[in-house]
Amino acid sequence: MAGLLLLFLGGLLEVCSGVSANRGGYPTFTDEIPFKITWPGAEFTLPASGALYSEDDFVIMTTTEKEKYKCLLPSLSAGDEDEDKDYSGPSPRALLEPLFKQSSCSYRIESYWTYEVCHGKHIRQYHEEKETGQKISVQEYFLGNMAKSGRGRQSNNEVPTKNIEGQLTPYYPLEMGNGTPCVLKQNQPRSTSVLYVCHPEAKHEILSIAEVTTCEYEVVVLTPLLCAHPKYRFKSSPVNNIFCQALSGSPLRPQRLTQLDREQEEQLKPPFSAASDEEVSPVREEAFTSTHKPMTVGGQSQVTVGTTHISRLTDDQLIKEFLSGSYCLHGGVGWWKYEFCYGKHVHQYHEDKEQGKNIVVVGSWNIEEHLEWAKKNVARSYQLKDDGVQKVKLVSHFYGHGDMCDLTGKPRQVIVKLKCKESDSPHAVTVYMLEPQTCQYILGVESPVICRILDTADEHGLLSVSN
Repeated sequence: MAGLLLLFLGGLLEVCSGVSANRGGYPTFTDEIPFKITWPGAEFTLPASGALYSEDDFVIMTTTEKEKYKCLLPSLSAGDEDEDKDYSGPSPRALLEPLFKQSSCSYRIESYWTYEVCHGKHIRQYHEEKETGQKISVQEYFLGNMAKSGRGRQSNNEVPTKNIEGQLTPYYPLEMGNGTPCVLKQNQPRSTSVLYVCHPEAKHEILSIAEVTTCEYEVVVLTPLLCAHPKYRFKSSPVNNIFCQALSGSPLRPQRLTQLDREQEEQLKPPFSAASDEEVSPVREEAFTSTHKPMTVGGQSQVTVGTTHISRLTDDQLIKEFLSGSYCLHGGVGWWKYEFCYGKHVHQYHEDKEQGKNIVVVGSWNIEEHLEWAKKNVARSYQLKDDGVQKVKLVSHFYGHGDMCDLTGKPRQVIVKLKCKESDSPHAVTVYMLEPQTCQYILGVESPVICRILDTADEHGLLSVSN
């Protein structure tokens, strides 16, 4: 039981050396229920409303400095389950039926592949290329086709959920099979699970496409149609308070936790140092096309998100080419796509058949400027593994001197954050772009490939080939 309790007391993992528990019953703990640890003083009474507490339901936490705390635990709550009991409207399948009957299709454009989701009919992955004589060559795979009897998976009483942008989100799944035979799976047909998610402002956009196992795919589609059903609306999960009271003359909060909070505050400060005290104007929505407009599902706004797969070079060779800047990573959907060449540049570009390639330089590498930036910002951050070993969690690099921004009259600049992301596909790469301030960007690059080189980062966040 103590091991389970450590899962949700994660904020204390780096400061506590011992846990003893007194828990009545054996509830199931998951990371889907949010908790917040508070540190009340001696004069404290338990809340009369909300989650229930019992004086006999607690854990004793002991820090490495021998500070002791008695932490009162709430009865677990995952949200209001009574809201939709009186619903007698159409089923989720019936709500989506107009989308299936309209023969409408949604598209997701990535660096090489284009994905076509024709709702209730098929999912196609294709690449078009002009050959000599203006002949167009098409490479395509069907990731799934809808049989006449195709249905959703869950029963009427069960609504599955998925962690999307850090929020537990209900969805309606649709199975599509009988796709193009897969050579890697003895010519078994490809198949896809399409997860329809309520989003009142969406226009049936494809939020993500992932190959969860070989030739089996998962597509997340945002649609307003499901929002008429209360079980499929996004609900913010209630935060369950854990009250930790100091024992045996210990400070109100652990000393090391207070220190960690200060370090995190420093890390979360805006990454760009303003040249003046002028107020930065917010990003204007009209600057985006409908396919480029920031979209959120209970999380932070993201300008565009894209996942691509890098060629299956050997890992060692790939890492050398990546660190030399000769192998660039691409991502992005909609109008703009992104190119990241390590130690060289970050480009935003749009390709047009008539006008060619339109490139915007978001940032260019200059090691002296990065080193100056790294003196004032966190270029390398750590996490503590279960075995007590400290590992590099992510590194951040500064790329300045981008193209001039019309809205600010200043050059664009970007912070590139390289992060280890474990995946069933060892060569998967996720690239996403955020714009927290006008023309000042954050480019996230996450991949299993990066896991191998993160621990080579020096104090400035600079990487090298691992031994």
